[in-house]
Amino acid sequence: QVQLVESGGGLVQAGGSVGISCVASGQTFDFSRYTIGWFRQAPGKDRKFVGSSRWSSGIKYNVDYIESVKDRFTISRDNAKNTVYLQMNNLKPEDTAVYYCAVSSQYAPAQPITQQHLYDYWGQGTQVTVSS
Repeated sequence: QVQLVESGGGLVQAGGSVGISCVASGQTFDFSRYTIGWFRQAPGKDRKFVGSSRWSSGIKYNVDYIESVKDRFTISRDNAKNTVYLQMNNLKPEDTAVYYCAVSSQYAPAQPITQQHLYDYWGQGTQVTVSS
């Protein structure tokens, strides 16, 4: 079993910034080789893919974002700490959602894993509210 614990998020004004961290623990696994995805669920809507960091080869990672968050959100990871980060800048009210990190053991060098059922473990979710 792998546990993912999220921290951060909160209430922020439009145009502001907030970050979320996601720490993995539990069974022995090579965190550096796993795809870490970020999803969000807005009020009354389905949970959707936001972006991911996925191992390609060696020390190379591919990072993906949906169009609406490109140039505003940054996904980074510290493999030594089994931690992945989601930094969100220039936030908009439509970014209001519960944000989830998730881990997938799927090897995906060519394209992002956007399907939720391909993720094995999930964080508890963290609320981000952007006021206008």
